Amino acid sequence: MEQLLIKIELMMKKAFILLFVLSVLIGCQQSKPGARMVSNADELTEAIANAQPGAEIIMANGEWTDIQIRFAGTGTDEEPITLRAETPGQVIIQGQSNLKLGGEYLVVDGLYFTNGASPSESVIQFFINDDTLANNCRVTNFVIKNFNKSQRNKQDLWVLFKGRNNQLDHSYLAGKSNRGPTIRVNLQGNESIKNYHKINNNHFGFRPPKGGPSAETIQIGSSYTSMTPSYTLVADNLFNRCNGEVEIISSKSNFNEFRNNVFYKSEGSLVTRHGNYCIIDGNYFIGDEDSPHVGGVRLIGTGHWMTNNYFYNLSGEIFRAPLAVMNGIPRSSINRYIQVTDVNVAYNTFVNCVSPLQFGVGSNVDQKDVLPASEIRSLPPIRTLVANNIIYNDQGDRIPIFRHDSIDGVDFKSNVINNQGVAFRGVEGLEVKEFSLAEIEKNVWVPSTDLSEVKVYNGFEFDRIDKDIFGNYRSANNSIGAAISKSSQSSNIMDLSKYGPDWYNPSPAEVDAEIHIVGNSDELNAAIEKAKDGDVIELASDLYMIDLSLKIDKRLTIQSADSVNKSTILFTGGAQTPAFEMNPKGDLTLRAVRLEGNKENHAFASLKENMSSLYNLTILDSEILNFDYVLKAHKYSFAEYIKFQSTIITNCNNGFELSGEDDDRGDYNAENIYIIDSQFDGVRKNVINYYRGGYDESTVGGNLVVKGCTFTNSGEGEENGTLLNTYGIINVDISENTFRNNKVKLITRLWGAKNNSASNNTIVNSGKIISEKNLPLKLIY
Repeated sequence: MEQLLIKIELMMKKAFILLFVLSVLIGCQQSKPGARMVSNADELTEAIANAQPGAEIIMANGEWTDIQIRFAGTGTDEEPITLRAETPGQVIIQGQSNLKLGGEYLVVDGLYFTNGASPSESVIQFFINDDTLANNCRVTNFVIKNFNKSQRNKQDLWVLFKGRNNQLDHSYLAGKSNRGPTIRVNLQGNESIKNYHKINNNHFGFRPPKGGPSAETIQIGSSYTSMTPSYTLVADNLFNRCNGEVEIISSKSNFNEFRNNVFYKSEGSLVTRHGNYCIIDGNYFIGDEDSPHVGGVRLIGTGHWMTNNYFYNLSGEIFRAPLAVMNGIPRSSINRYIQVTDVNVAYNTFVNCVSPLQFGVGSNVDQKDVLPASEIRSLPPIRTLVANNIIYNDQGDRIPIFRHDSIDGVDFKSNVINNQGVAFRGVEGLEVKEFSLAEIEKNVWVPSTDLSEVKVYNGFEFDRIDKDIFGNYRSANNSIGAAISKSSQSSNIMDLSKYGPDWYNPSPAEVDAEIHIVGNSDELNAAIEKAKDGDVIELASDLYMIDLSLKIDKRLTIQSADSVNKSTILFTGGAQTPAFEMNPKGDLTLRAVRLEGNKENHAFASLKENMSSLYNLTILDSEILNFDYVLKAHKYSFAEYIKFQSTIITNCNNGFELSGEDDDRGDYNAENIYIIDSQFDGVRKNVINYYRGGYDESTVGGNLVVKGCTFTNSGEGEENGTLLNTYGIINVDISENTFRNNKVKLITRLWGAKNNSASNNTIVNSGKIISEKNLPLKLIY
């Protein structure tokens, strides 16, 4: 027995020693010898000041508030200086915080920026000041989410590159809503040109539309440095619903490369806005059946190679066309449009895209009477080659090649189209041919028919195109299109593990909505405050009297329990206060509710300031009466969607006031407005005042649909005599409405040169609808 106890004791000692050794080994893997843990700003500053090559500084898990990190040092290629989170994702940077790097071979790893905003021009920047730039530095494994300035007009950047050979990789950036690109590469000074920066394997999540220019996801250079060489590489990233503006990527410098990126349902395009000699290779552009704004590639300038790209289900028009080759301006200034010359468009595949090839985009010779000569885009592309491309349409396209101007300077060689027998105006070098496709993964189709009989065109330096979109070598078995083989393997382009940090889940499981049944005003207020995003509040009583605004800062539905006998919310609040105050991220659906005011207050209004993010508003089957304004959108506020359907609006002084952006800089107050099957009676001034000032031809927003509505006895008090003001809005559809006994001069003035239309309206004693080809607008640049 004693010997048995001795053996057990020896075994326990050996186990203890083994566990100790393992713990040491694990510790060595987690932290380098001499690694320093810091838990506050002073310790962090001291550790950075004393860091030598190979040092590792570990920020303790927890919330770091109002921290401005100045990470300066000199590491080496073999022994960089590293600043990292104790646990990736558990070091939360919030409040007025930012990070600046300066020096050589620095690495920052695993931080999470949220619930705050930078106090400076950027959240992360690769320089500390003009004398201390970053070179050979890396920011990795990061998240920046909803880290916005207080108002959308206040500009900043989330990542700002200077110096050379810097890298942003495996990070997640989403929710930028204020002015300024998410990422900018600056090229000012010789220290920042020929920079060879890398932006790779990142997940760019939802960027909401800003409602105007200056909301790109990536901008490389600027107009004033656009003739300088950058050599920035943007590769293997996912752009997931990046809808900030018409340009997702704006390349404004020379020799940049865009390879193997996925643009998924993003309402914009990859644009070679200024600068030349870009490579656009192996990218996927995936459209959305519910959005006509998802684009592809827009080409401006000279020497670009666009090869091996895949375009699917895109229906964007003109500036957002699948391929938009623009017209240039004679003797163009550096910030306008240089003629497209010496461009190769080869080995691309277009599947189910509307008018996929568009040439002479932006031609505006017809506007020469209202624009200066320096703005007239009259030079069509020249010395441009379109070769070895495939076009396939499930349903035939009447205009697969859209000529906005002459295409005499474009050569077509060995291109093939299956247009399902639908006739179109063709060109020599585009062969009509029957062939089939097979889906190898969701949204990705490749030819299942052998196209080897189509002779591949070998143009000058086409040997540079040595691989297809899947990485297969073309030398052995070349064929037209982005993929050379019908047996190509799936690339799993939507495998989210390939993009961003592995510790962050960008798509958490949705929590089931909870229904809150409320019987009085106090319960209604309490339920709105308590409810979680997506919850439903059900009104069980006939009347709710409210004297203070109901704050909406989450996604909520408020509805009557009885949709026939609607509950009434009677708002008795003071003049110019709203019954529903729309805050950042507020998303309200009001269904089957009667909302009544006192003729001095508002039904709905945004905050007057600090609208750091957008709001949405949907009103269904409701009644709104006795308000000063139905909706008052204050300056700098923005809504992605405003929808009123099957709703009656009566006895209000004003309708929808969306004209707060009066600086004429291209901004506007809402992206999409839908007024459907609704009735307006006794709205004293104009029913809609929707304004976008400033001429910027590449901003294509402002979308208004008014359909199936009735307007009576409205507009009498409106000084400009117009019932529906839509000045400067690009897309307007006024159709199938009835206008009766409205004492106005005009129902609306449409912009004939843009996508404004009116059809099948009944007009009785209500003025008229007119269209002006060209509206006089102030240039914004």
